[in-house]
Amino acid sequence: MKQIRAQWRWVAFIVSSVLLWSSTSAQIRYSIAEEVKEGTVVGNIAKDLGLEKNTLKERGCRVVEGSSESLFHVNQNDGLLYVNRIIDREEVCERSSVCLINLKTVLENPLEIHYVTVEVLDINDHSPTFLTKESHLEISESVLPGLRLQLQAAQDPDVGQFSVQEYKLSPNDHFRLEVKDRGKDGKIPTLILLKTLDRETKKIHKLLLSAFDGGKPSKSGSTTIIVDVLDVNDNMPVFTEDVYSLSLDENAPIGTTIIRLNASDLDEGTNGDIIYSFGSNVDTRIRELFHVDPNTGDIIVQHLLDFELEESYAIDIQASDKGSAPLRTDKSVMVNIVDLNDNIPRIEITSFSKAIPENARLGTTVALISVVDEDSGLNGKVICSFIEDVPFTLSPSTQDNMYSIVTKSALDREKQATYDVRIIAKDAGVPSLSSEKSITIAVSDVNDNSPVFSESPYIFYVTENNSPGAVLFSVRASDRDEGDNACILYHIFRDGKESAKIQSVSLSINFENGDISGLKSFDYETLKTFQFQVVATDSGTPSQRSNVTVNVFILDQNDNAPVIMYPLSSNGSAEGVEEIPRNVNAGHLVTKVRAYDADIGYNGWLLFSLLEVTDHSLFGLDRYTGQIRTLRSFTETDEAEHKLVILVKDNGNVSLSATATVIVKLVEPKEAFAASDVKSAAKVDEEDNVTFYLMITLGAVSVLFLVSIIVLISMQCAKSAEYTSKYLQETNYDGTLCHSIQYRSGDKRYMLVGPRMSIGSTIVPRSHANTLVLPDRRRPSEEFEYRL
Repeated sequence: MKQIRAQWRWVAFIVSSVLLWSSTSAQIRYSIAEEVKEGTVVGNIAKDLGLEKNTLKERGCRVVEGSSESLFHVNQNDGLLYVNRIIDREEVCERSSVCLINLKTVLENPLEIHYVTVEVLDINDHSPTFLTKESHLEISESVLPGLRLQLQAAQDPDVGQFSVQEYKLSPNDHFRLEVKDRGKDGKIPTLILLKTLDRETKKIHKLLLSAFDGGKPSKSGSTTIIVDVLDVNDNMPVFTEDVYSLSLDENAPIGTTIIRLNASDLDEGTNGDIIYSFGSNVDTRIRELFHVDPNTGDIIVQHLLDFELEESYAIDIQASDKGSAPLRTDKSVMVNIVDLNDNIPRIEITSFSKAIPENARLGTTVALISVVDEDSGLNGKVICSFIEDVPFTLSPSTQDNMYSIVTKSALDREKQATYDVRIIAKDAGVPSLSSEKSITIAVSDVNDNSPVFSESPYIFYVTENNSPGAVLFSVRASDRDEGDNACILYHIFRDGKESAKIQSVSLSINFENGDISGLKSFDYETLKTFQFQVVATDSGTPSQRSNVTVNVFILDQNDNAPVIMYPLSSNGSAEGVEEIPRNVNAGHLVTKVRAYDADIGYNGWLLFSLLEVTDHSLFGLDRYTGQIRTLRSFTETDEAEHKLVILVKDNGNVSLSATATVIVKLVEPKEAFAASDVKSAAKVDEEDNVTFYLMITLGAVSVLFLVSIIVLISMQCAKSAEYTSKYLQETNYDGTLCHSIQYRSGDKRYMLVGPRMSIGSTIVPRSHANTLVLPDRRRPSEEFEYRL
């Protein structure tokens, strides 16, 4: 028998094949015998789905089952469906005539779901069994032939032809066996009396009842039936109804009486007293769910009923009298269970994308969900929807209670990076039941934002004589993206003339943080302003970039000491000799000290003072012009030679200075006239040369200022259409180089002043004390401001 069983398993394995799938759901169906070995091939899913074997692993092919332990798995290398463990058909499908296991095969990238049905074929691995090895029957000797007694049926977990197919009764003269097919309840044996029993001839009859299934070879089981022959009790109980059928709601309370049976017996005394009990063929499950009151005939619920487990029950009830030879009547009560909406819909995430890019097209699938409701009819019809308004929609599938979550509007990670989506599943029962499930959908970043500078344009002021290599200023840009898409690198734009100019000022930028350093010191007297562009590029693919204009203004420092231009001796020292007649009057111009400072503004504003003089009552020095004049007339007692040391000092915060020495000799008028004729020619030449040099210097400085002002006007005009500038340069020379630059910005006038300040003007803050705001003298409604 073991050899035949093994042969049957092998045949069942060989003949397992793919059934036709339906045109709407494209289901695949396989067949396999129960109890095949682990690792048995069920079918070639890759071939039946038309997929290449090398794509299964890339697309994450897997089997999703409803049970906690998977019975099957797909090999992603060869596309074959294998058995995970030995399958016991009776354990998986219990008493179902057809054992079908529904699988979901999921493919990702892109998401696909296919339905596979595996039919587990029964093998003859169980023998028929009876509940008891021995049963007793009591039959009165007065019973006429034709008595029908329903016998205990054999149970066989196998189905179909492997279930109980026939019964055989041991040979005897008084009884024969009749078998009735009760459909799903199987075949029921009935014992029929052939002739009247004679208790005096034979008091006990022992019969052997055997049950056989349809296997080849068949399996069997047997029970002993002992018939006790009793004295006369010739009336059987009779039920009042021919058919008992009723409906009962599932989950009916325990203790509920569903029906009261009533049977009568025409006999008297104990032969007419009736007791009720379950029939011989009532299985253990029914005995657990229901209880029969032996005295009243009430059928009582003693365990909760579940429509999803069983939709109806056929309960065999036996009415027996209490005669010495009891007579029994069997009646079947059909109980139909009414489905209630007692199961809450359950949402399952079949497949889910961890993140979706923000530039995903409309209609992109984010997740696949399935909804399970164990109720039937409208109670099991489920509708899913979102609770909040989200940029996604639920798209129903051709398969019942299957949905796809797809995008319905554009996503923007910078506005919202994650969505907590709440799904509600509601059935159509009354009252309706519902459940919720939340999933978090992450939006991944794409490089769709360019870097943005904190200012545009940048304006920086740098003091000259900066330390080479030190950070001068910084530019900063931000990017709304994340990760590499927001990682910004900086570089200085170099192209053509601008490249040459930037090269000349020797700038370096830190490509990570935007710090800009000067590789050499700036000299205000050489370069007053320059402009360049910085480009910020993110690290995305493809990268995004933006640029910004940086305007740099060099601020003057007092780094140039005054230079004495007159007097100058033949050896180049600041020393000179002046001869004047003794008879000059007070206020006579002795000489004029001339000096030059290369700095601008207050740093180039020169002041003159007497550092040393032999007689303070004789000579006076003009603080601003450097003119030396007599304070009184000379007397005979005044010395003939006087030494004057003049200190020339600029107006910087830390002032720089130079000194000039003038020797004044007093001569008689005649000598003075003779000497004046000689000096006049030389002095004219000297003054001509000095004037020539001063004009060249003044012209160069004026050109530099004019260029600076033009650049400033251009930048301000580019920044604002309302920004206007007007420059006026005035150069006055009266012994020192004094500058006055006037210009207009917006609704104010600014002036860079030299030694003399206009009456009523005020100093502009943060202007190194060389910028004045001039009062408006044109119209009361206008205001002018002057600035360098």
